[in-house]
Parts: sequence; C-alpha cells; structure tokens
Amino acid sequence: MINEFSRTEMLIGSQGIMSLKAATVVVFGVGGVGSHAIEALARCGVGRLVLVDNDTVSLTNVNRQSIAMHSTIGRPKTQVMKEKIADLSPDTRVITSEQFVLPQNLDTLFETIKSQMEPSDRVSYILDAIDTVTAKLALVSYAQENGIPIISSMGTGNKLHPELFSISDISQTSVCPLCRVMRKELKARNISHLKVCWSPEPPLTPGPAEEDTGNRRATPGSISFVPPVAGLLIAGQIVRDICGLD
Repeated sequence: MINEFSRTEMLIGSQGIMSLKAATVVVFGVGGVGSHAIEALARCGVGRLVLVDNDTVSLTNVNRQSIAMHSTIGRPKTQVMKEKIADLSPDTRVITSEQFVLPQNLDTLFETIKSQMEPSDRVSYILDAIDTVTAKLALVSYAQENGIPIISSMGTGNKLHPELFSISDISQTSVCPLCRVMRKELKARNISHLKVCWSPEPPLTPGPAEEDTGNRRATPGSISFVPPVAGLLIAGQIVRDICGLD
C-alpha cells in the first residue's frame, strides 16, 4: 500500500518502518540543529517524539531554524514544531515540555515525560541539541545511568563548511572548543564514550551585527546551511541505530 513512507521502506524494509514506529526519541533543543533533526525523524515515521525547549521563536532564528518564519515569531518553538509534525506525519505522537533543562530538574522532567507515555513505551534515544555544557553533561550522565543511547551536537556556530561535519566518539574529536570542554568534563565524571556530531573547522571570529549588542562572545554567528546539515546527520544516525543498520 502506497503511503508517505513507501520510499523510505524501500531502503530500510518493513521491519525498519516498524522499529521506527515503535520508537520514542526525546529531543532537547528545537533550534538550528534540533528542529531539522526532528523534521527528518518525523518524515521517517518515528512513532513518538518528545520535544523539550523553553524558548520562543525570535527574528534571529529565521536564518537557520526549521520552525522559524516571520509568521511564527514569538510562539513557543515546541508548539510550532508540533504543528509541523502533525502536517508531515499525522500518526506521530508528540509530547512537548517547555522547561529549561537543569541538572537538578532532569529526573523530574523525565518522570513527567514518562507519565505522558504508555506504560509499555520506553525512551529509545536521546538527542542533545542544547548549548549549555552543564545541561549536556547532565543529559549524558542520565542516559548512561539509564542505559539510553544518546547523541550530542557539538558546536555549529561560527562555521561555514557543513561538509566537514561527521559523527564519531568524543575521544576522536579535535579543534572544536565545545568538544574540548566536554572531553575534560566527561573524563572528570568517569564517562569515556559519547557519540557526537562535530566539525574540525576552526571557529571564525564573528563580526558585529548591524545593531551590535556588545555580546559577540556569547552569541555566535550562524548561517542557513550549517546547523541543518548537522541536524540531518544526527537524524540519520538515530534512524540507523534504531533500525540496526549501522
């Protein structure tokens, strides 16, 4: 029977389609990387997507985020993404949480998520697409303690070469400042492995915007074709892992 996943099934088979339909992927961060990864996962027919982000769409998001348009400015990112998924994959169940992720609220957040799932459902994968190092580390620790596969997005800001992104263990990374910090902090926590999407491209130094806020160090430059590539690479890795195709 022809449906929206017919051509996907040609590549991953009926068992792959069933595996994705039964899967629950929790995505932290519905931004430049996360929104494109979520869209790709929905287009593959993932059965349940949990979206965690406390932010709203802003004008400066329009240059790179799947859910950012002038018509969506000011709206919660999770809600815009949920509506988009409903149009792409109506059978995908979407759970949203508009919480800011902190190490101290992570257990409660996951309990809230699980309370909205069926008793037989399990979290299949965690996608970390957030910027805060402390929250990223807390997510990795939670995933390891609970035996949940996780993949983390490293820095995509201040870069112009999407073709340099790849997925590997954190131990194989270099150059990327965020990777360096994560390697050090993971080692301090006795965590030796983490699957990451990263690039060896040295970050550029961003110039001032038309209205410079004086906060250039904290706010990286970005462009339309870099974060989406990282998001699509991550989605592909998650799909292959869930389907047992790697």
